[in-house]
Amino acid sequence: MDDLKKILLAGLGSIAYTYDKSSKFVDELVQRGKLTMEEGKDLSQELKKNFKDSSDKISEKVLPVSREEIYEILEDMKFASQLQVQELKNEISELKEKIKCLEEKQ
Repeated sequence: MDDLKKILLAGLGSIAYTYDKSSKFVDELVQRGKLTMEEGKDLSQELKKNFKDSSDKISEKVLPVSREEIYEILEDMKFASQLQVQELKNEISELKEKIKCLEEKQ
């Protein structure tokens, strides 16, 4: 769950960084006279709206996932559980022992 939160925060951080850089770029264009003040304000408002929309979409997709839903997703993806992995490790150990015994008999 912590990894999922880190991914979410990284995504939001990337969006915030992009928004910040874009806002500074718009300000520079206005200062250079490449955009009028009104165009700069409109562009800044559009950037702000896109930032909010992107943040909302990420939050909607990631935050509501419960522990049970994560387990279901992992099960659907055919990921092995810790118990299954441990059982396989035990079985491998037993097979190694049997092989070792067979080799010693020869």
